Amino acid sequence: MIVHIVLFKWHSDTSPGTIASVMSALRGMKGKIPEIIDLSCGDNFSELSQGFQNGLVVQVKDKAALDAYAKNALHQEIIHTLIMPILTEKTVVDYEV
Repeated sequence: MIVHIVLFKWHSDTSPGTIASVMSALRGMKGKIPEIIDLSCGDNFSELSQGFQNGLVVQVKDKAALDAYAKNALHQEIIHTLIMPILTEKTVVDYEV
């Protein structure tokens, strides 16, 4: 199994409602993208956050499934229409369990 983790930093003027819409859209991918085994996302409350405000964790079967998920049209639409306009920085970690 592959665990895909993304941490997000948003523009300082991004409203909480806009961020909530992004998180809702990301949660909505589960059940619509067949490669997703499990998905969770939410607000980062860690004092060690280094400014990363939200996190996403997606579990998929293998590297081929991760590639298919990354290229999925719904995933790409969320990235381009909701995430990119407000994103200042992201970091990604993928590992096999």
